[in-house]
Amino acid sequence: MNKLLSYHQLGAIEAGCDEAGRGCLAGPVHAAAVILPADFYHPLLNDSKQLTEKQRDTLRFVIEKEAIDWAVAAVNPEEIDRINILKASFLAMHRALQQLRSLPELILVDGNRFVPYAGVPHLCVIKGDGKYATIAAASVLAKTHRDEVMAKLDADFPAYGWRVNKGYPTLAHRAAIREHGPSPHHRQSFRLLPEGEQLSFW
Repeated sequence: MNKLLSYHQLGAIEAGCDEAGRGCLAGPVHAAAVILPADFYHPLLNDSKQLTEKQRDTLRFVIEKEAIDWAVAAVNPEEIDRINILKASFLAMHRALQQLRSLPELILVDGNRFVPYAGVPHLCVIKGDGKYATIAAASVLAKTHRDEVMAKLDADFPAYGWRVNKGYPTLAHRAAIREHGPSPHHRQSFRLLPEGEQLSFW
């Protein structure tokens, strides 16, 4: 695994932020905010997309146990449809930051855009989940918490295969939408089927 940076500014209380589920057709978008000790290290820690499910679950336990502070928040499909997915991703990050016990001094955000939060300075880092430990940790928590939610939703709506595809637009997921129609957890503002195919919502 690559060596992640432990901090951006030595001595500052830094919170890493990342989201999961932005490109999904169904389910909420999740975000996490994580403050790690400056000397935190785990050999597996990396961008959650580069890890196996087992590795992410292992890291989730370690991060939640050893982080100075952490929080996970979500924005549901109805809110996503109302305000759009980009704003929903920022809102999920703000909700996660709001749950932290204290205000960080710097927010490190994965990506190239962010809406300022509570007057706290922030730094947008493209592919930051592969560069900073706090962002990588946030990516792991956002991903594992969201996957857990999708597995629970799968129990009530097994036709869509969410336990496997987590709501992403796989061929099997789209085939299920085509056959069964959309569920109440699908994002109505998203193109659920390829262009040219029409679909009515419940």
